[in-house]
Amino acid sequence: MHYFSFALFALVCGWLMLAAKTRRQVVAITVAGVLISTLVIAPPPAEAQGGIIQAIQAVLNVINGAIQTGLNAINTTRAAINNLYQNLIWPVQLINQARAQVVQMINQYRTLMASILNIDLHSATLATPQSLENAIRDHQVNNFSALTQAFGNTYGAIPSSTDASQADRDMSDLDDALTLDSLKTLKVSDSATDLELQAADSIETTAGKAAPGSAPFLTASAVASSIRSQALTQKMLAAELRHEAAHIAHQNGFRKRGAAFSTQLRGVIMNLLQHN
Repeated sequence: MHYFSFALFALVCGWLMLAAKTRRQVVAITVAGVLISTLVIAPPPAEAQGGIIQAIQAVLNVINGAIQTGLNAINTTRAAINNLYQNLIWPVQLINQARAQVVQMINQYRTLMASILNIDLHSATLATPQSLENAIRDHQVNNFSALTQAFGNTYGAIPSSTDASQADRDMSDLDDALTLDSLKTLKVSDSATDLELQAADSIETTAGKAAPGSAPFLTASAVASSIRSQALTQKMLAAELRHEAAHIAHQNGFRKRGAAFSTQLRGVIMNLLQHN
């Protein structure tokens, strides 16, 4: 009877706790439950207390026995796996050696390579050519208009129709256009190369601090960067091919004009002979 009353009291208190909506209600239900359990519900007899203590002791024996043995086996297995990773799969000593070697290579070569890439190659001595050279070598992509203006100031404008034939004006315009196209592509390539170098430095620095197992991710990043670098190289090669094709067309244009002049000269000579 005592246990039934205690179970019923516990169910009622639990339902009231779930139904409570404010903090005050929870506190009031808790205080009331403590008072009722202390004053109304009598403690269980000594025999029942002894049974509860024996049950608790049995649970403790199970925890300290089979469960503890299982936990010890799990810890032993985890330690063996950690030793396997640290000694065979990812040897700590070899990993530290690799990191130290990467850091050594960075300290040995990065500054030298950066100094080579940052060599000042400006060679123009006059004001107008210096402006064009600065525009070509500034690695910027937002000043194409300044590049076009500096190019025109250095190489001159297209002759007017009264000063040159239409064929000469057309070829001059096309040559200037292709030259500016190549110079703009060069500026874009220089800007992209700076970003690729920053990415390469980042990957290199990360490799010196990489955690075991992260090598595939660094490799993927390096491969992606290499593909972008190859794409830039292909773009520059395409610009060079376009420029070479335009040069061949320009030379062929002279031959065509020579043939046209020969035809005109032959016609003039024939007319002179006919008049004579």
